Amino acid sequence: QVQLVESGGGLVQPGGSLRLSCTASGSIVGLKGMGWYRQAPGKQREWVASMTTGGITKYGDSMKGRVTISSASAQNAVYLQVHRVTPEDTAIYYCKFITAWGDLWGQGTQVTVSS
Repeated sequence: QVQLVESGGGLVQPGGSLRLSCTASGSIVGLKGMGWYRQAPGKQREWVASMTTGGITKYGDSMKGRVTISSASAQNAVYLQVHRVTPEDTAIYYCKFITAWGDLWGQGTQVTVSS
């Protein structure tokens, strides 16, 4: 089975930067797009960013202007670059691969923003 493995989370200082990675353990049949979501304690999971396999990107309002989604299609990987983080960015971040047959989710990676 194909798994999505996330990395890059951890403790970061306010105002700092972070780069999250999500890599598929194998080829994804019928891949259509990729995305990032986050879930803070006591809150609903929210959409952060997405992109199609053709490279078209979209961003949610919560982090727009501070994040960039990118991919390495040949490696079946998606990345999220985050700048100027704030304590409100503290959450578990999840990647998602969208396929013709359903969605695949990463295990989540904890991001904690604290001085």
